[in-house]
Amino acid sequence: MGLLDGKSAIVTGAGSGIGRAAARRFAAEGASVVLVSRRAAPLEALAEEIAAAGGTALPCPGDVTDPAAAESAVALATARFGGLDIAFDNAGDLGALGPAETLEVDAFRATLETNLVAAFACARAQLPALEARGGSLIFTGSFVGVTAGLAGMAPYAAAKAGLLGLTRVLAAEYGPRGVRVNALLPGGTDTPMGEAATATPEARAAVEGLHALKRLATPEEIAGAALFLASDLSGFVTGTALFADGGVSTSRG
Repeated sequence: MGLLDGKSAIVTGAGSGIGRAAARRFAAEGASVVLVSRRAAPLEALAEEIAAAGGTALPCPGDVTDPAAAESAVALATARFGGLDIAFDNAGDLGALGPAETLEVDAFRATLETNLVAAFACARAQLPALEARGGSLIFTGSFVGVTAGLAGMAPYAAAKAGLLGLTRVLAAEYGPRGVRVNALLPGGTDTPMGEAATATPEARAAVEGLHALKRLATPEEIAGAALFLASDLSGFVTGTALFADGGVSTSRG
């Protein structure tokens, strides 16, 4: 018996990193998963891998900054799996980086579109289906902008801090309707996106040193935290920020 037997899930950003690991873990725990990402090839390869392991997954390529992509994923989950129980809105990127005075307003806005506005658009499409079955909605946030302000990351920090406000409001609105809404806040994670901050051995060592555990997370470790929020193990958890950050929010050396 898996923790997600008989349930269906949407995972955005499933082409790599945390999203890919979460999709694999959800499927291993019995969920039927709709895979969303911009590029079709990684999704198709992941769906084949999940099928070879005995699971069920369907690729649904699309750009989450286009609301139609979220609507298509919900329609696919409903048509093929009978409804939706879990939505892991994980897609995002670091966006524009640099000192505030060098950042263009359009670049700042684009980072918010990818990391915050797109998350809202996905949730807006998913919530009616989640309400119909009583489900769990999870956003991927970050410690950046919440417990730490890292120089050069103003747009990303603003977007991820905004996700917490969105999480709390949606939890209040949809809790009475049977939907739990939470944010998962990873620390530094060994993913393709994380490579931007760990491009050299020195940079990686510096980032690892920020964490109490003195290392980066694996995507699979963050997927385990996502599984907790997706499953009935967290049945009385909503409106919260779950830190899976290796102690980076509390460590001071």
